[in-house]
Amino acid sequence: MREWTREERYRVLKDASEIRGLYDSIKKSRYRQTYHIQPITGLSSDPNGFIYHKGTWHLYYQWCPWGAVHGLKYWYHTSSTDLVHWKNCGVGIYPDTFYDNKGVHSGSGFSDGDNLYLFYTGNHRDENWVRTPYTCVAKLEDSGKLVKAPKPLFGPHKDYTEHQRDPKVVYDKESQHYYILLGAQSKDLKGKVLIYRSDNLLTGWTFAGELKVPGFENLGGMWECPSIEHIAGKDILVFSPQYTKLPHRNQSTNHNVYLIGRMDFANLTFTAEGDFRHLDYGFDFYAAQFAANVQEGDRAILTAWIGLPDNHYPTEEEDWEGSLIIPRELRIVDGRLIQKPVPEMISLRQEELVLTDKLSRSCELAVENKDGQDFRLNLFTKENGSAGFQISYDKATKTCTIDRSQMDLRFNKAIGECLSLPLEKNLEKLSIFIDHSSVEIFFNDGEATFTTHLYPTESEAYFTASSNVTIKAWSLEKSVTDDFVV
Repeated sequence: MREWTREERYRVLKDASEIRGLYDSIKKSRYRQTYHIQPITGLSSDPNGFIYHKGTWHLYYQWCPWGAVHGLKYWYHTSSTDLVHWKNCGVGIYPDTFYDNKGVHSGSGFSDGDNLYLFYTGNHRDENWVRTPYTCVAKLEDSGKLVKAPKPLFGPHKDYTEHQRDPKVVYDKESQHYYILLGAQSKDLKGKVLIYRSDNLLTGWTFAGELKVPGFENLGGMWECPSIEHIAGKDILVFSPQYTKLPHRNQSTNHNVYLIGRMDFANLTFTAEGDFRHLDYGFDFYAAQFAANVQEGDRAILTAWIGLPDNHYPTEEEDWEGSLIIPRELRIVDGRLIQKPVPEMISLRQEELVLTDKLSRSCELAVENKDGQDFRLNLFTKENGSAGFQISYDKATKTCTIDRSQMDLRFNKAIGECLSLPLEKNLEKLSIFIDHSSVEIFFNDGEATFTTHLYPTESEAYFTASSNVTIKAWSLEKSVTDDFVV
C-alpha cells in the first residue's frame, strides 16, 4: 500500500489537467460502478448537502482528487431529477479560504424559498498543524456559482475537543427557530451532539447546549454526522458512533445507528422509544444523511458512504475508492425503519435475465425463499461452484450470515469478513443490487439491509442456490455519468 506524504495528500488542485491522466486510467477499471455515484478520481467518502431544491436533487460527496487517501477535501457536486440518473457537475466547494484551508468537511443543505444554502465544516490548520473547526455557509446561485459567506457562523466550543463537525440544519416550526446539530466529542472522550440556535438562517447563531439522549450517554467516543428527520409523527435520530465495538459488528469501531423517538428542541432532549438499531448491518456503510426538503411527510430519503473510516480497499492500487449507496426510501412500520430502494430504481430495469449459472456484474436479483426455510446462496463462485460471496439463513434462530472470506480479493480481514444479522420475521424475500464493486441487500422488503464492497475477479462469475430458492434477475442500465467534469 502506497505511503502518502502530508504534502501529497494536501496538495491543492489548481487545474483539471492535473488529474486528467489519472481519470483516463481509472476509467478503465473493471470495478467502476454503473448506477452508483463514485469519484471521478481519488477518494469519495461522506455524502454532503443532500437536498431537493426547485425540481432538482443535489448531492455532494467529500472528495480528495489525488488518490484513495484522506487529505485535502473538496465537495464534489452531482445532481438528478429522479434520484437514479445522476450527472457530474464538478467541484461544488473548494478549500480556498483561511477558515477551510485544509479541507471542506461534511455538512448539509437547506432550501429557503428560492435560495439554496450549504452548511459545512471548515477545517483550518495552523503552521503547527493544530486544527480549528469552523461552521461555515455558502449560497448556491441558479447560475451554479457558489458564494461563501465572508466569515464562519461560529467557531469551536472551548469545552469540547477539536472534533466538532458535520452541521445538520433544521427548522423547528413549534419554536420557530433554526437549529444546527453538530457532531462532537467531550473532553472525557464521549460522543456528543452540540446544538446551536438562531431565529435567522445566516446570522445570530448561539450555543444552545448539548443534546441530551437519556440512556445513551456512553455510546461511543465521537458521534459523527448527526442527522434528524420527522416521519409520520415520529422523530428519527441517525448518527455514527466511533471508537466503540457494538453487537453484530465484529472488530469494527465505526458504526451507523438510529433511534426512533421524540425530539424536544425546547429542552434539547431526544427521548428514544427503545434501544438503538443498526441502520445497516454490512461491512461498508457509514456517514448516512437524510435528504433535506423531501416533500412527503410520511417518508424520508437517505444516502450513505459505501466505506468506513480507516478501512482499505483493492481499488486503492488504482488510485480511487468509494461509492454512495442507492438512495433509500425510509418509512416507519411497527416501530422500526423500513428501508427500500427508491421506487424510481425500477426504471433502470432492462430485460429480465435468463439465469443459468453465470452472474451479471450489474443487475438486480429478486430472491424468494419458500416458507422461510434454511437456505444458502453463493454469489460470484468459481465455475465449479466453490467459494464465492456466501449468504446463508438459519430459520431456527432467524439469523442471516454473510461471508466474503472466500473471495479471491480479500480486504480488511482483521476487522472481520463474516457478519450475522438478526431478523424478526422468517426470511422469505431478498432484493439484491449488484454493481461492479458493491452489493446491497434488502431483507424482507426492507426489514434490514446489508451493504458491502466486493471485487470479483474474472474467474468469479457464477452462482449457486439452494433448491428452495427461486430467483428473478434484471440487468440494470447505466444511470450515473462518468464524465470528466471538474
